[in-house]
Amino acid sequence: MIKTFVSVTLGCKVNAYEVDSLTNELIKNGYTHALNDEAVGIALINTCSVTSSADQKSRQQIRRLAKKYPQAILIVMGCYAQINIELAETIPEISIVIGTSNRRHILKYIEEYQKTKTQIVAVDRASRTFTYEELNAPSLTKHARAYLKIQDGCDQFCTFCIIPLTRGKLRSRDPKDVIKEAKTLVAKGYKEIVLTGIHTGAYGLDLKDISFSDLVKMILDACPTLYKLRISSIEENEIDDALLLMMQQDERLARHLHIPLQAGSDDVLRRMNRRYDTAAFLAKMHKIRAAVGDIALTTDVIVGFPGESEEDFQITYDFIKKVNFSELHVFPYSVRSKTPAASFKNQVSPPTKKARVQTLITLSNELKKAYSEKYVGKTLSALIETYDMEKDLYIGHTSNYLDVYVRSERDLTHELVTIEFGIELSKLIDSV
Repeated sequence: MIKTFVSVTLGCKVNAYEVDSLTNELIKNGYTHALNDEAVGIALINTCSVTSSADQKSRQQIRRLAKKYPQAILIVMGCYAQINIELAETIPEISIVIGTSNRRHILKYIEEYQKTKTQIVAVDRASRTFTYEELNAPSLTKHARAYLKIQDGCDQFCTFCIIPLTRGKLRSRDPKDVIKEAKTLVAKGYKEIVLTGIHTGAYGLDLKDISFSDLVKMILDACPTLYKLRISSIEENEIDDALLLMMQQDERLARHLHIPLQAGSDDVLRRMNRRYDTAAFLAKMHKIRAAVGDIALTTDVIVGFPGESEEDFQITYDFIKKVNFSELHVFPYSVRSKTPAASFKNQVSPPTKKARVQTLITLSNELKKAYSEKYVGKTLSALIETYDMEKDLYIGHTSNYLDVYVRSERDLTHELVTIEFGIELSKLIDSV
C-alpha cells in the first residue's frame, strides 16, 4: 500500500475542519501528503450539498479524482454523499462512501478495502438519530488560524435548507473536548481560533447548564495567551448580553460577527421559516453596536426565494442599507429536493435571480468600501495569513476583518503585525 494521500474540501468551515482532522489522523498512522508527481494511495474528498451547484461541483470533483488517481483508494464523505443513495452505484470508481457519520472509522475501512478490494458503503441513512462524532484529532490547518468544531446538526428546518437532513439533529460537543483541543491549538502556535459548527450559536441547547456564551468564556479562561477567538456565524437571537459583555471586556474576542439575515422582507422570512422578523433583527444590530462600537457586521442574503416580488427585493435592499452591514455574502435561491420550498409556487426565474444577485453584490462593495474608509490612516493590529507571490504582498485581516495588504523584505506569514491601515496597501509599522 502506498502511504500517501491527497484531500479535497468543498463547502463550509465544518467540512474543512473534518478533513483536517482526518488527514491528521492519517499522518499519525504513517501516511504523508503526496508531493507533485508522486504516486497517491488515498484520495479523500468531503462533499457539499448546500445548493444544487454544490451538488454538481461535488460530483465533478469526485470524477476528477477518480480519473486523476485511478490506482488510489477513493474515499467520499460529506453532505452530498449522505443524501445521494445512488452515488456508489453511479460512480463505481469510489472505494469507500462514508456520508456524515462513521468518519472515525476511516482507518478501519481503509484496511478492510485493502483486503477485500470491495466497495464499502458505510452511510447511515438515519441522520436525525446521529450522536456527536468525536474525531479525536485536532484540526491542524496550514493557516494562521485554526477551525474548532463545537457542534454538528441543525433543528431549524428553514424551508429552503437540506442540511437538517444531511447533517442530522443538533448535537453539541462535550465541552471538555472543546477546551482540550483549544489548548492544544494554542500550544502548537495558532494565534487565532475560529469556532465553527453547522448551527454554531445553538451550542448547548441539547446539554445541561451550558450555553454558547458559557463555552466562549471557558475557552478564553483556558487559553490566556490566545490572540483572537472568532465566531464563524451566529443567529441574531443567539447573541445574548453575556456574549456582548465579553466582547466589551475582552479584546481577544474578534470585533466581527457574521449574522445571517437571508431576507429583509418579513413576508419572505415567514415563508423561509426564519425565526425572527426585521424589527427584532434591527433592534439586535443596534444593541450590538451600542455595546461594541467598532464591530464589523456581515451577513448572508438569499435572493429569488419563491414568491419574492420586485417589492420584496426592494424592501430587502433598503433594509440592508438601513442595517448598514460591512459586507454581504449573496446567494441565488437554489431548489433543493426534499425541502418544502422546492414545491412552493411562483419560483423566480434564473435571469431575475442573477440580476438581483448582481445588484446586491454592487451594494456589498459599496458598504465594504465605506466601512473600510473609516479606518484609513489608523494604527491597527492584524494577523498575516498568506503571501501572494504574483503581487508580492502579504495578506491578512484585522480583528474586525478588514483586508490587510503589506509589503515586507522578510517573511511575515502567520505573524502579528501593527500597520497603518490603507484600503489598497497598508504601511507596516512593526511585527512581533
